[in-house]
Amino acid sequence: MTAIVGVRYLLASGGFALATRGVRPGLYAGLDRQIRSEIGWSLLSAAIYGVPAGIVAWAWQALGWTRIYTGPHDWPLWYLPVSLLLYLFAHDTWFYWTHRWMHRPKWFRIAHAVHHASKPPTAWAAMSFHPIEAITGAVVIPALVFLIPIHVGVLALVLTIMTVMGVTNHMGWEMFPRALVHSRLGGWLITASHHQRHHEHYQCNYGLYFRVWDRLCGTDRGLSSP
Repeated sequence: MTAIVGVRYLLASGGFALATRGVRPGLYAGLDRQIRSEIGWSLLSAAIYGVPAGIVAWAWQALGWTRIYTGPHDWPLWYLPVSLLLYLFAHDTWFYWTHRWMHRPKWFRIAHAVHHASKPPTAWAAMSFHPIEAITGAVVIPALVFLIPIHVGVLALVLTIMTVMGVTNHMGWEMFPRALVHSRLGGWLITASHHQRHHEHYQCNYGLYFRVWDRLCGTDRGLSSP
């Protein structure tokens, strides 16, 4: 599972880094040393993420302890999108509050400073975490599969969204159309334009997928211009 997480990271970050070279040539110029550091920390994080992922795979296949199901009619079809939103919102909630906690001076100095050492962040920075921060991120989806029923296909979609948004929110340019980012719907979603401002000003824009908690808690500071 560690190998799978590591390869997934290299393919996703490498793919979007390659796209960045084509769309924004020179954006990562002079950042070779930083990128090597991002890759090193990310591969260490992949090793940490692989442990609970392996436990889940074993608990599901060997013991049947998880709430993962495979039959298309084990739960009603309407539950498929509902479970997707439940997982994304639960993950976003966990991320928001642990992320704010990581910005308390003690924990920022001990752990989160590793992630913010990327100035500016690149597509390789999505998993560039200190082990303490990696642990907080690695446990949430594995914990949810023991609590909330989810089809294995929807779980794969959750992991894909998590990977793609984690990478694209850090790559330094906006992938999504301006019409979406500045629309009413876009006002509730987090993309690179929103997360870039977090890396610029630190004490704001803590969410992962949605701006709900940032808006409720007064920490939304709008968009940057990546």
